[in-house]
Amino acid sequence: MGRIGNVFQALLFGAALMVAPAAPAQILTFEELEGWAQDDHAAALSVFRGTCALLRDPLWTPPCRLAQQVGPGQAAARQFFELLFRPVLIGTPPALFTGYYEPELNGSLTRTPRYAYPLYRKPPEMTEGQMFHSREAIEGGILRGRGLELVWLDDPVEVYFLQVQGSGRIRLPDGRVMRVAYAGKNGHPYRSIGQELIRRGASMADVSAQDIKAWVRANPGPGRALLNSNPSFVFFRRLDDLPPESGPIGAMGRPITGLRSVAIDPAHVPLGAPVWIEKAGRDPMRRLMIAQDTGGAIKGAQRADIFFGTGLAAGEAAGRIKDGGRLIQLLPIDSAYALLPDG
Repeated sequence: MGRIGNVFQALLFGAALMVAPAAPAQILTFEELEGWAQDDHAAALSVFRGTCALLRDPLWTPPCRLAQQVGPGQAAARQFFELLFRPVLIGTPPALFTGYYEPELNGSLTRTPRYAYPLYRKPPEMTEGQMFHSREAIEGGILRGRGLELVWLDDPVEVYFLQVQGSGRIRLPDGRVMRVAYAGKNGHPYRSIGQELIRRGASMADVSAQDIKAWVRANPGPGRALLNSNPSFVFFRRLDDLPPESGPIGAMGRPITGLRSVAIDPAHVPLGAPVWIEKAGRDPMRRLMIAQDTGGAIKGAQRADIFFGTGLAAGEAAGRIKDGGRLIQLLPIDSAYALLPDG
């Protein structure tokens, strides 16, 4: 899910945003977490409960079981985290924090002169890991006429960036809202269109998502070629049973929550773990979040993509984020001490 000086920067710049290899773990105290006492621990606990049962490591079983029994109120939630977890710093700050969101776009179930750009279902013959048709071939019409069109949008640029985000809401002409989510990709490697623009002579300041969108719309031919320079292509599925108040589905198969869910690298951070965010920058953030999502450009122990919610305001907020700071995992006590050299 799928997101940087603008909201899409992590995937626009790809490998350029990776962090250095992780350093040894360091166990901290809760007093060393800046702003810890002021956060809404009850809100974080509510989000943690939504996915903790999916954690299969037996060291997580007692905290997950006890999480369901914590009484209401901030004091009880804070005590839960402080008694059962230890803050662990893995890797070397500064971290890199970016943001992503769930777009809300206009679309139609039938093709019209306005709604002419499809989102595709995954072709039934395509298998996981298979090298399928490239973006250029698909955009050129190789799948047309097969009934794979899920919904039609009114802007090919938004189709591309919806694939970067991985999920979205499509508002239909009759007012209904369709939820769509990632269903698979064509097996081609992701190539950064931001890096491609830089290769063509653009400066780093000229490759925000907003700037790229404007340039592609103003230059339809070259713009289409720029988008097609990324051969990776994402297919979608319809989510009919997801309540409108729920966030999109994250990597754990459960809805994620604005400003409480974060995408991480599961090679370094357990999916489902609480993580303490100390984000620097123009809008500092000190907040307990839950690692419930992943992303193709999210690599390293000090790398995270913050989910900002749904719609335009969330997108604008996420688009301002490309900040340092530090990411601290909250791990069950035995798991935390097992990471030390003599653990």
